[in-house]
Amino acid sequence: MTVSVLLITHEDIGNAMLHIAQQTYGELPLPVTPVTVSYESDPDELLVKLKNFIREIGETEGVLILTDMFGSTPCNLAQNLEAVGNIKVISGLNLPMLIRILNYPTLTLNELAEKAISGGKEGVIDC
Repeated sequence: MTVSVLLITHEDIGNAMLHIAQQTYGELPLPVTPVTVSYESDPDELLVKLKNFIREIGETEGVLILTDMFGSTPCNLAQNLEAVGNIKVISGLNLPMLIRILNYPTLTLNELAEKAISGGKEGVIDC
């Protein structure tokens, strides 16, 4: 079993990043699911759906949730999911972060969370 990845983002940010990752890898080494939070989304309804989804994929070695911006609705929803199971939430999603974790599909949830943070930070460079 492997860690599952959930991208909870505004509008289509997660879909766009997942598309780029799929173009890069072909078949992804980890299961990645994007969840779009639009400005019309009802956070309470979405939270129920996300909790059910987390329970469905509960056979994994945990769920790494990547959100695009701390303090935003996607991040707040993700933080509410931590009580559901073996979940880590990392905010500040960027493409280097996503690519980094896909390079290490055999790591544990905690190790992948560390890779996500390091990939995100190291992907920001003053050119």
